[in-house]
Amino acid sequence: MANSTAVQEAIELTMASRIPLFTSVASLTWVLHDYLATVGDEVRYVWPSRWNVGKILFFWNRYYTILLVAFDAAQIHSFSKFRPSLYDCVLVDILTRVFGALGLWPIEIIMQLRIYALFNRSKPIAVFNATLFMASIIAFCVILAHNVGELSAKISFAKALPIPSCPIVHVELEWAQWVPPTAYEGVLFSFTLWRASMTLAAKLRETKGHVTFKENVAMPTLHSLLVQDNLLYFLGICGLLIFNNVMSTSASRIPWFSFGPFHAAGGIMTARMLIHLRKTLAVRQEKVYNAALAQLDKTHPAQLATVVDVRASRVHRRADTESTLVDDSAVGT
Repeated sequence: MANSTAVQEAIELTMASRIPLFTSVASLTWVLHDYLATVGDEVRYVWPSRWNVGKILFFWNRYYTILLVAFDAAQIHSFSKFRPSLYDCVLVDILTRVFGALGLWPIEIIMQLRIYALFNRSKPIAVFNATLFMASIIAFCVILAHNVGELSAKISFAKALPIPSCPIVHVELEWAQWVPPTAYEGVLFSFTLWRASMTLAAKLRETKGHVTFKENVAMPTLHSLLVQDNLLYFLGICGLLIFNNVMSTSASRIPWFSFGPFHAAGGIMTARMLIHLRKTLAVRQEKVYNAALAQLDKTHPAQLATVVDVRASRVHRRADTESTLVDDSAVGT
């Protein structure tokens, strides 16, 4: 009877370990495909900008995501070829979670910057969010340290079975490890909803039929763009974290897909969001500039050639829209 139970458990663990073999490769393929699909916009709208915090965070998210998902795929496939030791399994499990957190935390810093911009560079809100951010990091590390001992015991028991690779096991409080970042995302999302409701109320109070110069060029302001993107982005990130929490629970019937899809989705959403911001602002600046040229051509046609020459010499510098990410007043609200 004991042998029958052990065989059944070995079969279940073996079957469970096969799922990440496919999802990790699919995640890497997705990341590489998205990179090739968007690298043209990256070169055009990101590369010419000056180096600052925003640009560093973009490149960290962009290329660290590729390396992280490649590490997931390489580790899962290499370990499937032999029976790694207990030490190797525990070490890799911890490193995978820490490496994943190093990809998630910069994303949360970017989200803080966007909230900072939405609330007109409010220092109290920035300090409040930064404090909660540090608290979520500390809570994550404490729960991770607590889970290591139980994880080692569970892996040790599973390693006694005749299975390849590292067994997929879940400790009792594994789901709690991702609760702090999920709760923090919820706080940031609440700020976005608050700002969106304020923006909607302000629009409803506006005088109907009043048309400004910005509305004539039919492009959104940075403020409205941030509100729109943040709502979708925060929903996506919160959804990923919640799904990851559910997948980590022992009672869940959802199989373990590995961290690959989670890492890939978070990195892709962040990169596309930042590229979309830069692209939209660059196009908006171009339309504003063309409208100004048309007006100048009507009023002072003799000065038009001089203005066009100056524009041509500064075209690459105008691609730098990063400062508007945290300075809402740069383009108006």
